[in-house]
Amino acid sequence: METGPNEPEKRAPLAALLARRAGGSSLPAACGESRHPWPAPAAPSPAMALGKLQKVLISDSLDPCCREILQAGGLRVQEKPGLSKEELLREIRDCDGLIVRSATKVTADVLEAAERLQVVGRAGTGVDNVDVEAATRKGVLVMNTPTGNSLSAAELTCGMIMCLARQIPQAAASMKEGKWDRKKYMGMELNGKTLGVLGLGRIGREVATRMQAFGMKTIGYDPIITPEDSATFGVEQLPLEQIWPRCDFITVHTPLLPSTMGLLNDSTFAKCRRGVQVVNCARGGIVDEDALLRALRSGQCGGAALDVFTQEPPKDRDLVNHPNVICCPHLGASTREAQSRCGKEIAMQIVDMATGKGLAGIVNGQALGKAFAPQTKPWIALARALGMVLCTVGKQAQGSVQVCTLGTPLREAGSYLTPAVAAGMLAGGAQKEVTLVNALLLAQEAGLKVETTHVDVAPEANGSTGLLQVALQGTPCRATGMVQGSTPMLQQLNRATFKQPAPLAGPVLIYRAKASEPSTLPTLTGLLGKAGVQLQSYHSSGVVAGEQWSIVGLSAPLSDLGELKPHVTEVFQLHL
Repeated sequence: METGPNEPEKRAPLAALLARRAGGSSLPAACGESRHPWPAPAAPSPAMALGKLQKVLISDSLDPCCREILQAGGLRVQEKPGLSKEELLREIRDCDGLIVRSATKVTADVLEAAERLQVVGRAGTGVDNVDVEAATRKGVLVMNTPTGNSLSAAELTCGMIMCLARQIPQAAASMKEGKWDRKKYMGMELNGKTLGVLGLGRIGREVATRMQAFGMKTIGYDPIITPEDSATFGVEQLPLEQIWPRCDFITVHTPLLPSTMGLLNDSTFAKCRRGVQVVNCARGGIVDEDALLRALRSGQCGGAALDVFTQEPPKDRDLVNHPNVICCPHLGASTREAQSRCGKEIAMQIVDMATGKGLAGIVNGQALGKAFAPQTKPWIALARALGMVLCTVGKQAQGSVQVCTLGTPLREAGSYLTPAVAAGMLAGGAQKEVTLVNALLLAQEAGLKVETTHVDVAPEANGSTGLLQVALQGTPCRATGMVQGSTPMLQQLNRATFKQPAPLAGPVLIYRAKASEPSTLPTLTGLLGKAGVQLQSYHSSGVVAGEQWSIVGLSAPLSDLGELKPHVTEVFQLHL
């Protein structure tokens, strides 16, 4: 999280604070994000301290503007394209950021060697060359530039369609061989033909609108884009089963996922019009290459234009050498404009992250996108603090945790508050680096299930800001908090309600004691005096079953609670 110096604070005298014990009072306390085994708090881990980027390695050839923007943003840049794996393992050790195109393979062992790595930036769309799961597990953010090469990829696709229709590459090759085969290369007009566009994101829609200018009818399918949205750019959405038999041309623009692997296969080719033309400028593997070759040989597929392959470069040349196949060596993003745009965009995204302005192009850890927003920062801090309190009071970081957001302002907040609660539950445990990127994954592996619900109606006093509740199911442990100004506040702990919300910031001492116990406060006062620690705030809850909770904000942690323990039922310290 972005951090900064604290404002000077006015601290009320200890006696005055204790005198207001019945109602509770508070003073601003330093707000942090990390929890560490007591007594000595450590500095936040680099992975949680977003914006602390210093050194970035560029390991592939990129437009010079990438380096220039990074340096202008105050970052140290090493530009070393063409590194061997062994060289990369050495170079990455002290780097906070890594920027790649497609040549560098960011594998699990590369990530493991990167001791300080916080972000991997892919100057392009696909992240096939990045082990995203391993990055997530390590808490490393992965970002890409999804818009940078959209136009270039769309234009190449359109060129492929025209080349298929008129056999331009084959005719050009024939001319270079000294031939003049006008009759052999009879083509077809695109006007009036039907183009099926599978995947209607940025590239798919750019292809559709351009080919409409040639008089093509465009139909398509996308599980996310609504038919109403696609109709605005001239694409009629249909189920896949209705698309196959209607198309003269099919172009794919989907990511490579288990659900899209082999999307065009023996079964789907059999449902297509005989002689259908296929274009793949998206990802190798979306079109089953063995099935495509069989369809080409049988005439079921009349021609194919491929810019991508399952294996690059392809070792099996049967498909490449087929006379009705046009192919390129993955040139979708290979334009000066796209490379400049991708280099510029990834550099600006890295600089924005380093300077705390925001995050864009996030592939994993989408919750972090909200972490920079001023209005969400204190809520993320609250969620993490409540997770830490719940874990400590419940004495476990396993089981099922229910996260409930209350109030209309928090309707969409579950996406980033849930991983923050999980991060708090796991902080200080066996996991080395728990961040918003990997919190849910590590929680699942630790046997912690975190579920989220939302209720639009919040208690009247909190209706304008909302409330956050976390509960450890099967136990009485629960905590409810809110945000006042920019300070996370605890309102309820288990069944006890605080007379005034207690700030959850900086070093805090939390204890439960009998309401009739007169020696607790004098003992605490003595401890603070001996240690030279200032009391910054004191809040107490109502009495439940003869006991009450107290939360004490401290200027520094107490190293020894031995004198206090005989006077309380339980006591613990946290650094929030």
